[in-house]
Formats: sequence, structure tokens, C-alpha cells
Amino acid sequence: MKKEQGKGIVNAPRVDASSNLSPRTAPSGAAAERVIVDDQTFYRIISRERKRSERSRKPFVLMLLDMGEAIPSKNKGKVLGIILSVLFQATRETDVMGWYEGHSIVGIIFTEIANGDYGASLDALIARVRSAIRSSLTTEQFNQLGFSFHVFPEDWNAADHQRPSNPKLYPDLTKRDDARKWLRVVKRTMDIVGGITLLVVLSPVFLIVAIAIKVTSRGPVFFQQRRSGLYGIPFPLLKFRSMYADCNTNSHREYVQQLITGVANRNPSNTDARGVYKLTSDPRVTTIGAFLRRTSLDELPQLINVVRGEMSLVGPRPPIDYEVENYDLWHRRRLMEAKPGITGLWQVAGRNRIPFDEMVRLDLTYARSWSPWLDLKILLRTPKAAIEGAH
Repeated sequence: MKKEQGKGIVNAPRVDASSNLSPRTAPSGAAAERVIVDDQTFYRIISRERKRSERSRKPFVLMLLDMGEAIPSKNKGKVLGIILSVLFQATRETDVMGWYEGHSIVGIIFTEIANGDYGASLDALIARVRSAIRSSLTTEQFNQLGFSFHVFPEDWNAADHQRPSNPKLYPDLTKRDDARKWLRVVKRTMDIVGGITLLVVLSPVFLIVAIAIKVTSRGPVFFQQRRSGLYGIPFPLLKFRSMYADCNTNSHREYVQQLITGVANRNPSNTDARGVYKLTSDPRVTTIGAFLRRTSLDELPQLINVVRGEMSLVGPRPPIDYEVENYDLWHRRRLMEAKPGITGLWQVAGRNRIPFDEMVRLDLTYARSWSPWLDLKILLRTPKAAIEGAH
């Protein structure tokens, strides 16, 4: 997040604004019919603009103006009236103004910024708004304001070890999670209790698989791979090693790119006459590894990821960095809306038999309709899906 403190101009001219100015309407002129919407409506508009930007590929800018606590309460109403008056005059009719947090932070969505000379457009936008506000307040008042500007779509860097997504652009998801607070506690409890129980019950299976891997190929028992978790935050995913040590990933990388872009062909499968969207004749996979993959036993060590809180028992599958690099903008939503899981709606509804876009839609459907009861139903359907995939 880029945050700038205002720098005032001495003896700046003032705008005369009534202290009883309505916070919902502009004061006069052509902007008189424009309104400043409440925070819940503003969050929904931000969500809508993200989806619009995903389709049009035209970025938008969210400006947040924080009045802070330094402005005395007795003056805050008057200063706010001046600021709203100026902002309505300085912005376009297509821009949207709303409360971002209480009545202390004002947000403006500058829609469909030009792609051509993006940097210059953003600089001009920032300069225009700041200049308009600065010329209407005293130096002291302006210096109390905090400006921040947030651009969507974000520039996700797969090599970045920090969160690539900007939480300021997703207030609707934050509020949704807050509303589900107790349900999330239930989900986390299910993950901890279920994860530990399964680790204990399946410990003999862990031992047998570990021995089988060790005696059939050279290399470690476990395979660790960096994946993208909730909000794009990376974490080390654990699996039983199913490939020969030190394998090249080029073939998988190429197929994943074809899968995400919609040009991948189905590959022959013993379990489905129509074929599946995965590499089925992968020379990198060991004999025991092929069995582990068919039965999904290679995924069992992810129970450790679940207990650690990096994953859930149920959720979207966490992608590899080079998968995310090929994502369309709307594909990123599957990382923003739900914590990744060992099993999920995709696994029990179609698994590798459905194309990538449909898999993402299933993940988003799960995120929107999630409940502990839905998690339980998916968990109960998972063994059958794993058995059917093994034949």
C-alpha cells in the first residue's frame, strides 16, 4: 500500500461549506445529484469493479482518504464537508465515492484508467485530486490527511515470498469473513480435530507407504513444494514423493499452461474412457508413485499442513507458482475466497474429468456457499471419489 501524508500550502484559499452539509450529497452544480454511498454498498461496488476489470482488463484505482484522529471532532464535520465538496467537483461522474470505514475514511473508485500510458494517467490523477483538496484547506488541516492509492489488477509476482494481494482492494471479503467468524472457528476446529485424528489413525499407512517409497527408488520419502495459499501467500506443501528424485518439471509446466489456457487435450485413462485432463504417461513417476497418485495416498502428508493452519481439510487445491503465472485475472479469485484444502467440491464432482475453467467455477461456488455442513458432505463423498479414481 502506498500512503502519502498531505503537505499544505500556507494561506491556501478556503472553500465555504456549511457545517450541516449532508454527507450523502454534493453541495451544488452538476455534481448535485451524485451521492456518497454507505460502506456496505461501497464494498459491493468494489467487488463489482474487480469483476468488471477482470473482463475488460482496464485497471481501476481505489483512493482512500483518511482524516485520522488529529483533526478535532468539533472541526471534523466542517472539514469533511469541504473535502466532499471538492472531491465531487474534482472527479468524473463515472467515479464512485463511498465510505470505506465508518465516517473517517472516504474511498473513491476511479474507474477504467487508460492502459496505454498507465503511469502518467495515475500520476495525473493523484496530482489533480491532491491539488484540489490542498487548495481548499489550511496547511494544518491538509497535513492531517492521509492519502493512499491502490491499483487493481495487482501485479502478482510468483517469486515474491510476501502476500501478493492487497487487502485494501478486498474489503467485501474481509467483512464476509468477519460475518462468518463463528463458522470459521467451527471449520478450524474440524481441521485440527480431524487432522490430528487422521494422522493417528493412518499412522500405519504412513509407515507402509514410507517403506515402499524408500525401497523402490532413491530419494527422500517426503516431497516438499512451494504452493500458493489463501490470498496468494506461499507455503511449503507436503506430499509423499511419487517421482524419481531431481526430475525436470518442463513437461508438467507445459501441460499446465495448455490446461489453463483451454487448449489441453484429454489424455487416455484406465478409469475414464473419455480421458482426463492430466499427464497420465509421465516418465517421472515411479511405479509405487503411480499407485499413490491413483489412490490419492500421496496427499496424506498434507494433514500436517492442515494442522499447521496452512490448509483446510476441504477447499480449493493450492496451485504451484508456475500455474499462477498462467492464470487469467478471474482465476485468482479461487485463491482469495477460500483457504486451500486436501479435498474439495472439484474432487468429488469431477476431478480431472472437467476442464480448468469449470474447476475454478466449482471452487468459487464452494467459497460462496461454504458451511460446515457442506464440508462434512464433501468429506463423506471423498473416499468414494478416491476409490473410483483408483480403478
